[in-house]
Amino acid sequence: MIELTKDTFQAEVKDAQGLVLVDFWSESCEPCKALLPEISSLAEKYGAQVKFTKLDATKARRLAISEQVLGLPTITLYKDGKKAAELTKDNATASNIEAMVQKAI
Repeated sequence: MIELTKDTFQAEVKDAQGLVLVDFWSESCEPCKALLPEISSLAEKYGAQVKFTKLDATKARRLAISEQVLGLPTITLYKDGKKAAELTKDNATASNIEAMVQKAI
């Protein structure tokens, strides 16, 4: 998984061709931390078709807000730099994330 910063987000996500999954998370978000191993295993399974990334939203608040990330965890799938699908809070489960990825590929 690629660790994003506010400085690398544009190049890694917005300018990227194909599918990019962004896990918006923070150290203080327990559900986010619980989800990380699940997302890592999905990254191993689908890494050839989808670029998996994560962004600590507390270190890039303005960027998160500009992407309409209002709660954590938020898992967003971008296609060719545009938001294609999103799961937030209670809907951000491993099975829902995998279904979102499968629908997109």
